[in-house]
This record gives sequence, structure tokens and C-alpha cells, in this order.
Amino acid sequence: MIVPIASNILIIERTIRMAGVSSMLLFFLFVILISQVSAHIGGTCDYSMVGNYTANSTYNTNLNTLLSTLSSNTEINYGFYNFSHGQSPDRVNAIGLCRGDVEPDECRSCLNYARSNLTQDCPNQKEAIIHFDNCMLRYSNRTIFGQVETFPGYCVQNLSNVTDEDEFKQAIVNLMRKLKDVAASGDSRRKYATDNVTTGNFETIYGLVQCTPDLSETQCNYCLDETISQIPYCCNLTFCGGAARPSCNIRFENYRFYKLTTVLDPEIPPSSPAPPPFADTSPEPEESGNTIVIMISIVVPTIVVVLLICLCLYLRRRKARKNLVVKEDEIEDEIKIAESLQFNFNTIQVATEDFSDSNKLGQGGFGAVYRGRLSNGQMIAVKRLSRDSGQGDTEFKNEVLLVAKLQHRNLVRLLGFCLEGNERLLVYEYVPNKSLDYFIFDPNMKAQLDWESRYKIIRGITRGLLYLHEDSRLRVIHRDLKASNILLDEEMHPKIADFGMARLFLVDQTHANTTRIVGTCGYMAPEYAMHGQFSVKSDVFSFGVLVLEILSGQKNSGIHHGENVEDLLSFAWRSWKEQTAINIVDPSLNNNSRNEMMRCIHIGLLCVQENLADRPTMATIMLMLNSYSLSLPIPTKPAFYKNSRNRSLPGSSESMIKSAQESENEASITELYAR
Repeated sequence: MIVPIASNILIIERTIRMAGVSSMLLFFLFVILISQVSAHIGGTCDYSMVGNYTANSTYNTNLNTLLSTLSSNTEINYGFYNFSHGQSPDRVNAIGLCRGDVEPDECRSCLNYARSNLTQDCPNQKEAIIHFDNCMLRYSNRTIFGQVETFPGYCVQNLSNVTDEDEFKQAIVNLMRKLKDVAASGDSRRKYATDNVTTGNFETIYGLVQCTPDLSETQCNYCLDETISQIPYCCNLTFCGGAARPSCNIRFENYRFYKLTTVLDPEIPPSSPAPPPFADTSPEPEESGNTIVIMISIVVPTIVVVLLICLCLYLRRRKARKNLVVKEDEIEDEIKIAESLQFNFNTIQVATEDFSDSNKLGQGGFGAVYRGRLSNGQMIAVKRLSRDSGQGDTEFKNEVLLVAKLQHRNLVRLLGFCLEGNERLLVYEYVPNKSLDYFIFDPNMKAQLDWESRYKIIRGITRGLLYLHEDSRLRVIHRDLKASNILLDEEMHPKIADFGMARLFLVDQTHANTTRIVGTCGYMAPEYAMHGQFSVKSDVFSFGVLVLEILSGQKNSGIHHGENVEDLLSFAWRSWKEQTAINIVDPSLNNNSRNEMMRCIHIGLLCVQENLADRPTMATIMLMLNSYSLSLPIPTKPAFYKNSRNRSLPGSSESMIKSAQESENEASITELYAR
């Protein structure tokens, strides 16, 4: 919690005044000292998906070398630092960003302090980030330059409340949007803006926004939009201080917490010194009344003032013209992005060896998937859509563009698309280790997944779904989460696949319900299978089934007890009631992590409760996995299955069950809609 420094200074000032006027010198020294201190906002080294490095390794050496340059680096222009050191796979990339009003020496001090804290708090972590009031420092073994990253995010709380929440909300939204446009239009030196606004209740709000200067204007706008949209949830409409993310940050207070800075002139290149202010050096008129000297001393300043006024008018008109074409520039940017995502059909044809059977990875309701290799050596996965989606080329491009913007390390990344005649191809990153079901349901392959690996997979799926439900630009409901839609990369990190297919296949549906049940029997929530109603809670149900499958190594369709077959949810619930829940755990796993296993069983049962209101959100599930001090509620009876094909649900009809069964092999369907 950040307490305003100004209020502390007032208390100290009163104390010093009581001691006498001679103590004012100590007061000023203390103010100077307090201005150099950065309050800690937040940080994390919980990048378990990235991994650790060992002491005295090449990565450790590269990291120490890179961070040590902070103290001697002379190229921290305008408070921004981005350097790399070493060669892949031990290459270290680092970004340091100081608040736009912080002086260079103060910036280096803050970054050095952040460096020492980061390496102490996150020993042996390949990726970490820390935020202070005056600066942010992060490093990673992956590319982070020019990338928009909004996770993880941190809120900065404050104790002050507001008088009128509605009026405050409107005022802060207007201020943040105004500052966002100014900051995003900054150049490669600084993307930073400050201003204040006074509400009708005479409350003055001071605001600040900032992006890392390596972002484009579009990227900066996106990051700030995401951050500003979370303020009501983060701070509950108080003078909260703001929010910080890897690529941008915002802050607002009821006191001026920043120093006034000079606006950078876009006509002056970064390496050029700013022009000195005009100074009147004309001599004093002599007592003899020299008229020429008097005229010069009057005319020259007047001419300069007139020139300055003309310059200001010119800059104002140029800014107005720039605002008029902002929309056009955004449209042009969208077109350029779409063009960069479009692949030539011949390129894909060559990469997949003309879609040969030897490169075929699988077949689904949406079409076949092929492995390919581009001319630069990059491996790709290509989906060849087998049916017309009913969309025109322009609509198809727009939908692909939306899905391509959904980027997270636990999602399979869409690289682009191809349109030629009736051919519609989607190009994804290639994930080499097949899907999760290939491992956990195979008696021989499941031995490769110990509990640590399975727990890592559960956490990774949680992060991916949390991003889709709450942190992405669009709210995404997957609607077909299952083991075969979880792909594993070379380090067995999970990546959710088929999370954008609804945008590519027009289905008779709305944001809340559908007349056609499309998904996989066994993973569908009861309200979706029975009534076509879907929400984030239907994804949570599928997640719960998936967690129990990962724990047991058994398909949800049934567990065999001699001649008897019992579905997984029934078996898990019965074992829980009989206090023998540990019996559902895969026998190939040891019991060294019994507490984690039991907690995951508990979470899985909470997710598959029949009443969707009782199921937790993905944000709550993330807290449950990360905090063992958080007590979990007692689960209620889940929705049962009689067998692997039919649900035992009240009021179920044969036609509805038949519809669910027939849709088992249909295309994966995901619903996306703007926040």
C-alpha cells in the first residue's frame, strides 16, 4: 500500500517547526532524501513456465554482466534502458524504465536498487520483474523488446476515498484517455504524459500514464486501454494510485506526485541538445538616452515574442490536423497488420509438401492439420478448413486479425492465414510434443509426466484460461476445453488450442446461448448440454473435468473396477465423500506431494458442481493454486454421468443427448465478444 509522501512531509514539517527555524535546513535535506526513495509497488519471479538457471551457468554469467552495466551505462536516455547480452539459448534481454520526470542520476539509482532486490528476491529465475514508484526493471531469456505484455499486473492502493464516485469515475476516465493519446503519440525517446483535472466537487485529480518507448503508437494505446479498463476492479474507484504492467503503467492521486517536465520537441532528434531558452542580453540604456540601444532593447524582445506566438499557433494547428487523421492512421495500421499476417498459398503448399499425408498431424471437424517448414526453417502447423464458413474474405481477415491479437505463452499462437479461391488456411506455431491426451491416457507415455510436470500443466492451463476470460482484449469462452486441445511444447509447457474457432465459423448463436450444441460429450457443463447456455462457468466445468483426468490418468468416460464401469466424476465424488479421494490419483505418481494432489482434487470437484453459481472463476482458481492459506469451500454433488455416452441430468431429453453425442467430433467452437 502506497501512502502519499506529501502527507508524511506535512507531518514532518510541523514537527520541525516546533523545534525552531534553525531546523528548516534539516527539513529541506529530508525532502531531498525522501524524493530519492522509490516505494515498492510489486513484482514477481513466478515464471514457472520459463524455468530456472543454475548457479555459475552461462545464463547466470550473462545476467550478472548485463545487470552490472546499469551502474556505468551512459545511454539511459530519457529513462529507458534496453540491452541484451549473450547468445541463444543463454541470451538475456533486459528492460529498465524510469518515470518520465525522474532525473538520469536518480533513474540509475532506482534501477540499481531494483537490480539488487530483483536478484535477491528471485534467485535462479530466468525471468523476473519488479516495479518501484520511480522505475521498473525486468529481464527474460525470451524476446521482450517491442512486445506488448500486460501480464502480470499490479495495483497500487491508497487510503483516500472520493466524494462522488460517479463524477470521479467520469473525470478519471476522461483524464486517462486524454493522457493515453498524448503518451502513445510520443517518439522512441519517451511515451509519457501528465495532467490534472478538477471535478465539480473541487477535487483535483493528478494523472500520469507511460509506455515503454520501444512500443508503437498502436501497441501503447492497446496496453493503456487494457490497464485503464481494470481501474474500477483494481481500486474500487478510490484514489488508488494506479496500476503497473510490464509494458505500461498509469497512476492518479489527489496531490501532484510528479515533477513538471519539458515536452520533447518531435523536430529535435534524440541525439541533439534542446535549444537554450531565449535570454535578453541587450545592455541597459545609458543615462545619456542612447535611442538606438533603447529601440533594440524593445524591438528585439517584441519580435521574439511574436515569433514564439506564431510557432505556438503553428504547432497547435499541426496537432489538430494530426488528431483529424488518427482514425485513418489506425485503419492503415490495421491494414498493414493484416497484410503482414497473410501467407501466399504457394508458400504453404511448398512448406507442407503439397499437403502430403506424411505431414498430416490430424483430422477434425474443421478440417485437416498439417506440419510444415518455411523457407527460413521455421516449423508451422497449418489448418486447412474443409467447409465454407459463410463469411466473405474481408470478414474472414477481420476475424483472423482479432484472434491473432490474443497472445499468451499458454495459448497456441496464430501466425497468419491464407486466402486463395476456396482455400482458407490458418497458420499456427508448431508445437512438437503433440497433445495432452497422447501422454496421460497412454499406459506407457504417462510415465513421462511426473506430478511436478502435471501440476505445471494445470497451472499453465489456468493462466491461459484466465487470460481468455479476463485479461485479453476480447472475452473468450472456449466451449471445447479438453485434453486433446491442450498441446505441449518441447519443454512440456501447455498451450491451449482452438480458442478462436467461433470467429471463423458462423454458428447460430448469441453471446449467451446457442441452438446447436457443439463440443465434446463428457466435458460439457449441464446448462450447456441441456439448454445451450454457455458462459465462463461452462469453461470452468470443462477445466474441472480436465484436472481430474490429469490427476487420475483416466478418461472421464469411465474407470473400470473389474466388470463395473464408473464415470470419473461419480468416482471422484464417491471417493471424496468416503474420505478416500487419494484413491483417484494415478498409481504411477508417488505421494510426495500429497497435499498438492488433494488440493487439486478439491478444486476439480468445486469446478464440476452442477449449479454454475457455485463454481469458482478462473481468477479464484489461480488464487487457490497459489495460496495454501486460502481455505476452500466444501464442494456439492457434481453433474453425474450414467455412462460414457449419456448424461444423468434432470429433465434431459433423448434429442438433446443425441445432439450432444453427434457433436462430439464437430469443430471446436469458441465465443469471443468485446469487453
